[in-house]
Amino acid sequence: MDSREGVARADSATLVSRTVRVPDASLSGLLRTLGKPTVVWAGPSEPSVAGYGAAVQVTADGPDRFAAVRERASEVFESADRPADAPAAARPRFVGGFAFHDGHAGTGPWDGFPTAAFVLPHVQVVTTSEGTWLTVNAHGANASEATVAETITSVRERFDPDERPVGRPPGVVETARTTSRAEWREQVAAATERIRAGELEKVVLAQALDVTLADAFSLPDALQRLGDAYPSCFRFALRPADGATFFGASPERLVTREDADVRTGALAATVGRGETPDADRRLAADLRSSAKYRHEHEVVAERIREQLADVATAVETGERRVRALETVQHLFTPIAASSDAHVLDLVEALHPTPAVGGLPPDAALRVIRETETFDRGWYAAPVGWFDAAGDGTFAVALRSALADGTRVRPFAGAGIVADSDPDAEWEEVQLKYRPILDVFERGERE
Repeated sequence: MDSREGVARADSATLVSRTVRVPDASLSGLLRTLGKPTVVWAGPSEPSVAGYGAAVQVTADGPDRFAAVRERASEVFESADRPADAPAAARPRFVGGFAFHDGHAGTGPWDGFPTAAFVLPHVQVVTTSEGTWLTVNAHGANASEATVAETITSVRERFDPDERPVGRPPGVVETARTTSRAEWREQVAAATERIRAGELEKVVLAQALDVTLADAFSLPDALQRLGDAYPSCFRFALRPADGATFFGASPERLVTREDADVRTGALAATVGRGETPDADRRLAADLRSSAKYRHEHEVVAERIREQLADVATAVETGERRVRALETVQHLFTPIAASSDAHVLDLVEALHPTPAVGGLPPDAALRVIRETETFDRGWYAAPVGWFDAAGDGTFAVALRSALADGTRVRPFAGAGIVADSDPDAEWEEVQLKYRPILDVFERGERE
């Protein structure tokens, strides 16, 4: 199938974009006021973006999906009618993501999620430390400044952000596993046997939970709780079609490109958090000193440097350190480079990193397809945004879940190497579920 099948083409179309300042608002306040969004993005040290509707939607399938999205978006941006003095933070952005596998089917719980889907929002609200801006985008033969102005007026008339406190967690009624503990042991044993046989060096295997809530999922509340608990993570919510929302708070930046400056990093090797400060420090010391953890981490860092080699120059590696999150600690090495390539070219070069796929990549992907008992869909895949200059930020969609009404499916995984212990890896996966489950579970006093 052609990569751009299903994408409306309008060669004579113009993108009309206008921006106005609106009263300051939090991300959760915006979401409660303006309703169910199409896309949401909030990264550390970046503007928060809430998008509604689609001035343009781009979908793609197959191995050339990255190039197809880039080419179609470039056609749209080339036609842009936008004032030169418009605020840079409020510029039009495509927001969306990709499936982990290029052969993604988009069925079952992933119905409505193609192999790649990006939206240029019709209504885009951006919040920064300096203010909040409303941008309205229209595209097509009939797009005009007058129609954009009408939409701006309509949104401003109802722009009264609802800043009430986060609501009570909905509560968890039932949890079912897609992979039993016995099945997991068999999967890890089979993977380690293939690793010892020399077929591959590492593979990342994942699991999922099917969670039933007592009350319906609230995206504003979920993202607010994730932001409070994980302020240094990338929060996102994507709904390419009516139905489920894919959301999460990822600790892992895949790549950022800004004026040819490229930032990425290796985030691999995981231990839990201690119940006391001393226990926490001992776990961090073990993470630093363990030959197994150091090797697992360095394999990822070296592969990322290799992946960047064809699309970037001046690749530099920073000092390895421990990055502590609410429930786990990871080894992290920052990596910087320079590149004139579009951020989507960088995304294509880097996905999947060994931290979510394995090594060698083709062998690891084959083992994942043959082993996992569920469809990981967009889990552990690139999600993010890009603009007309080819700048943008993408995260790896970890600590994530699909949600629809009272049904939620969280995902988590663990890296398997030759000496991996199935029970230890099982416990690591359970730790990685906690960020999502904590959003919904009620405490004893609630």
